[in-house]
Amino acid sequence: MFKDTNCGELRKEHAGREVRLAGWVNRRRDHGSLIFIDLRDRSGIAQVVFNPQTAPQAAKMAENLRGEWVVGVRGNVVERPAGTENSKIPSGDIEVQAVELEVFNESKPPPFYVNDDSEVDEALRLRYRPIYLRRQRIQNNLVLRHKIIQQMRRYLDTRGFLEIETPILGKSTPEGARDYLVPSRLYPGSFYALPQSPQQMKQLLMVSGYEKYYQIARCFRDEDLRADRQPEFTQLDLEMSFVEQEDILALMEPLYTSIVEEVTPSKHVTKPFPRLTYKEAMEKYGSDKPDLRFGLELTDLEPAVRGTQFQVFRQALTEKGVVKGITAPGCAGYSRKQLDDLTQMAKDKGARGLITIALEPGASTVDSLSMEHVRSVAARYFTIDEVKGMAHAVGAKPSDLLLIVAGAHQMVNTVLGALRLEIGKRLHLQDKDHMKFAFVTDFPLLEWNAEEKRWNSAHHPFTMPHPEDIQYLESDPARVRAWSYDLVCNGIEMFSGSIRIHRRELQERIFQVLGYTPDETKEKFGHLLEAFEYGAPPHGGIGAGIDRLAMIMADEDNLREVIAFPKTQSATDLLFGAPAPVGQQQLQQVHIKVSPPEQK
Repeated sequence: MFKDTNCGELRKEHAGREVRLAGWVNRRRDHGSLIFIDLRDRSGIAQVVFNPQTAPQAAKMAENLRGEWVVGVRGNVVERPAGTENSKIPSGDIEVQAVELEVFNESKPPPFYVNDDSEVDEALRLRYRPIYLRRQRIQNNLVLRHKIIQQMRRYLDTRGFLEIETPILGKSTPEGARDYLVPSRLYPGSFYALPQSPQQMKQLLMVSGYEKYYQIARCFRDEDLRADRQPEFTQLDLEMSFVEQEDILALMEPLYTSIVEEVTPSKHVTKPFPRLTYKEAMEKYGSDKPDLRFGLELTDLEPAVRGTQFQVFRQALTEKGVVKGITAPGCAGYSRKQLDDLTQMAKDKGARGLITIALEPGASTVDSLSMEHVRSVAARYFTIDEVKGMAHAVGAKPSDLLLIVAGAHQMVNTVLGALRLEIGKRLHLQDKDHMKFAFVTDFPLLEWNAEEKRWNSAHHPFTMPHPEDIQYLESDPARVRAWSYDLVCNGIEMFSGSIRIHRRELQERIFQVLGYTPDETKEKFGHLLEAFEYGAPPHGGIGAGIDRLAMIMADEDNLREVIAFPKTQSATDLLFGAPAPVGQQQLQQVHIKVSPPEQK
């Protein structure tokens, strides 16, 4: 070994010991008679001193050292002189007096600083990923991710779960996103598909009698990317037999609580996790993954404006729509530009406009408001009683700003949900140290695809309908609730899961509602349906995103900061240059002919 001690582990009690260290030069400081370097390895930093009086050859070599050179040092640990300690690093009470220096490798000047956390263009971060991964923040993120997975394994192992691997090469079946396809060399014209998730595999394991399965699974989806999405991702995949929804939620709540408390004890977790139905979440927060760290709930204003003369509100209510609003506390003084920005955001989300009502601070209470305290482009259309009624409904007070949207129900919830998050962000209401988990249940089973004129699965086609709603599958599909559940935290989905269908006849009914012919059902799902005929137990499970959990626990805004080698927003790999063309010989081996895309 080139080292017998880690840099960041040295402490006062090691004084007097000879050590061998190895790592990267984090900083070099030449004080004339002495040369200091901060030597960095994965564990942290140790200060090394080169003194020409005691180690002339090492000191001479140290004159040439530069940042990111890889070196080895032999020396003696001593306490730093009084007044020179560095409280910013754990090894700050000691230093190593070098006796020998060995240069393993020199380094060109890196494309960005490694020893600070200054902003780096994302293209550089991904192109020079091995250099960027040296940064302490990113190393901390990957260590945190490792600890999350270790805690998952410990927790599930003590509860009788088996970790079982499932295939990466499988069959393309419709599960909600586009598959990544892999051509077969041995079977010309046929393809494997990379798994979107091990969904059918884990259900078959339940049929096989394993009862409690989990896997840290790699999943692949060829879909448009966002800050919290990658074409390949990692999830905790889990399935249990002989369970109902409550059994799974009771298992998962202490798992996530233990992960946060063990890995990031400085963060606060609210227990027990609140429960919301999908309908409640949409009505109160305008989102099926609500951020519960702050209030500002959406409020129905129809009782306050039922007799209004304001045409925008009257038309919405006449057309069976809604009028809803939220409060922006202390924002009555917003400028015209700030109000215009909020209005444009509402329009971008689908609203025709945004009604803002500023309650200026001249009045002591809402009940003492007069119209001279009301600032709004629509003020002349409201009576003071209507303004007071709306203010009381949303819990506003003088100095607050009311944000109101009218129109179709779903659009209003979506728009106000986005405005709620924006106000929460502007007012710094989203405490990163507060992990506010919640379970959301009773999602719709099906969604209408207006373009294709057919029903699609809201989750996946193997989700059990609510037992009391099965009767409406053919007559009123929109009414059918799924026996499904999500865990959300701070506005981000942590996992999605459901109780699964385990009887062939019900699964075939679902496929029929989804528009599959009997031949298509047999071709795509025959293996699963046949397995159900041989004694399939009731079962359910989850697929939990590990990348997203690591992202919020690390206080990162971008998923790529907690993944070692991520792809760009456009699914390219700037380090390896993937995707990339392959040679004609390789294409011939897998019987593929590439045609250039048609020019538009």
